[in-house]
Amino acid sequence: MKTASLLRLIAGATFALLSLGLSAHADTLEDIRKAGKIRIAIDLAIPPFGMTDDKMQPTGSDVDLARLLAKDMGVELEIVTTTGPTRIPMLQTNKADIVVSTLSITPDRAKVIDFSVPYADHPSVVAGLKSLQIKQMSDLDGKKVAVVRGTTQDTDLTQQAKGAQLVRYEDDATMALAVASGQVDILATARSLLPAISKKNPARTVEPKITMQTFYLAIGMRKDEPKLLAWVNGWVKTNLMNGKLAAIYKQYHGVDIPTDDLLSKPGG
Repeated sequence: MKTASLLRLIAGATFALLSLGLSAHADTLEDIRKAGKIRIAIDLAIPPFGMTDDKMQPTGSDVDLARLLAKDMGVELEIVTTTGPTRIPMLQTNKADIVVSTLSITPDRAKVIDFSVPYADHPSVVAGLKSLQIKQMSDLDGKKVAVVRGTTQDTDLTQQAKGAQLVRYEDDATMALAVASGQVDILATARSLLPAISKKNPARTVEPKITMQTFYLAIGMRKDEPKLLAWVNGWVKTNLMNGKLAAIYKQYHGVDIPTDDLLSKPGG
């Protein structure tokens, strides 16, 4: 009798634990649709991807992409302001449903979050004042190089430019001000950000010196969300093929994205 009671107790506890595990695994796509709102993390300090206009309203290519995605999903958009180092933590702590914020696909990031198929390419460069002669990583030895903490540029420079003096900033806006004010003459960032950085002080215009690598930007989301991942992948592919994502990118960056190349990349 005692054995039967014990078995029933164990079975009940096991069922409770299984139920708890199933309820803990949320279906984010379903939650978004029930809430009628999608929370998208975007860095608004990296023009032309994310920024604010003269009325302090969000704008930029990532902002327009997020607006189009929310519209096509049939829900309201809530922009959750983020920075480079906080993009992935915001997903992990459920402060955002997805990230659309110059998030490059890398093996290390893919261990902790899932990526959609890419929606744009993103060359990463070492740039500097026109007067500087920089052709290879060894030319950075002993020189100050600005970089945003936690970015792929930070990782690459740490590995490839061990003789450089890395000056780390918390976001692109602070780094741009450091370049404009003369605190640093060299920086590592996305090529697409150089015009906006140079605009802050035309007397200190920076130009690409070394192309480190070309990344691919994608939408980030938490692991194990197959329904959301499938929906986002289908959405990206559809809007690459119909030209809407290319038009958004061209409007803000002045260059075309390689649509055929992006569609050939694996993802999801």
